[in-house]
Amino acid sequence: MAMNETESKISVVCDDIKELLIHKNRKYGNSALQPNRIFSKCSATEQLLVRIDDKLNRIMKGAGLLATDEDVVNDLIGYLVLLKISMASDKNHEILDTARAIYGDGISSGNIELRSQEILDHARDFD
Repeated sequence: MAMNETESKISVVCDDIKELLIHKNRKYGNSALQPNRIFSKCSATEQLLVRIDDKLNRIMKGAGLLATDEDVVNDLIGYLVLLKISMASDKNHEILDTARAIYGDGISSGNIELRSQEILDHARDFD
């Protein structure tokens, strides 16, 4: 099915954001999702929330900034995409930690053996 005009525009904007995020990830490394934690010991998710707050604060203080500065909007969208990735990772780690707390490194019975990662993969099927 062919895309209508709005769907095509959505596709172009999403592709642009994807390219921006990939470019920045290659240029700066995976610092948003795997921060060095030199000074701050906060999680990646918490650090992304701070970046989003800072970006929104700049938007609020800059009169007319949104109307003229597309980079600010793209950065904010990018941070929100990274936040979504980080939150999903947090949830996966939480499930894996719970599985490890219950099953240790895994479970085995007879000739059946499940590692904690396999338990996590199975748990995702119920999300």
